[in-house]
Amino acid sequence: MKKNQASLTAAGIAFARAAESLKPIGVRVCYDPFARQFIPGALYAIMKFFDSIGYSEKRGPGVMGFLVARTRYLDDYLDKCLAAGLQQLVILGAGYDSRAYRFESLKGQVKVFEVDHPATQLVKIEKITRILGRLPDHVVYVPIDFTQETLEKRLCESGYDPSLKTLFIWEGVTYYLTAQAVDDTLAFVARHATPGSSIIFDYTYPAVIDGTWKRGEIAAMRRNRRLSGERMIFGIPAGTIESFLSERGFEDIVNVTGEDLRKKYFTGVNQQRAVVAVYSIVHATVKA
Repeated sequence: MKKNQASLTAAGIAFARAAESLKPIGVRVCYDPFARQFIPGALYAIMKFFDSIGYSEKRGPGVMGFLVARTRYLDDYLDKCLAAGLQQLVILGAGYDSRAYRFESLKGQVKVFEVDHPATQLVKIEKITRILGRLPDHVVYVPIDFTQETLEKRLCESGYDPSLKTLFIWEGVTYYLTAQAVDDTLAFVARHATPGSSIIFDYTYPAVIDGTWKRGEIAAMRRNRRLSGERMIFGIPAGTIESFLSERGFEDIVNVTGEDLRKKYFTGVNQQRAVVAVYSIVHATVKA
């Protein structure tokens, strides 16, 4: 992304949550009452128009379905971790993630670290201050420029406690990182989180990145790179996620495909909605 520009991708993902949240209970897959407030009015109007004429689905069939199902799955996983005694939450590449503000069970119980690019985080802080009136006490904002700073240095000096049972949420991020940056992040979690801590993230495959599998949203991102400063460059080969994470210090690895998400969340009135199959979610725990 551009150095002094908040992430346009973060705004697009927030729009998917906002649009889904307008649907009635029993129809919507996820609910985020904060999402709409993160998006500037003019940008929201443009996105809403294109979505209303079906452009979003035409450009990237099943992407909106995946985005809302991903939100729901990560929400459900966070709920399970909280029930199991979660003590600390780290949101990597937080963007406009609102879990720290909409999960009541986090407030006063679990310290949350939001790690993100300084430009996006500054906009996020301004919006949260306006929405809530002040910044919440249980959230620590950790701005980081990965070209100059390390996650280990910035997170640890911000109060992160490696002895606490921690969940790392890494949503919608790996695609845009180098292989080395992905390895560095996983190495930090494996070495600086107490055994039993966990990480959950989504990913795609190299065949999607290099264009072997044609995807309209990827092609559009390439065309708009000058505007957004963002492009997808990283993937993990299909069928290798278990060995990939095991070699990097993780166990209890669970892979969730787009088809798994469709079967889990798109039933009844939603059974005809598409969920793209080229993205997956995985969660794993740190080995003892």
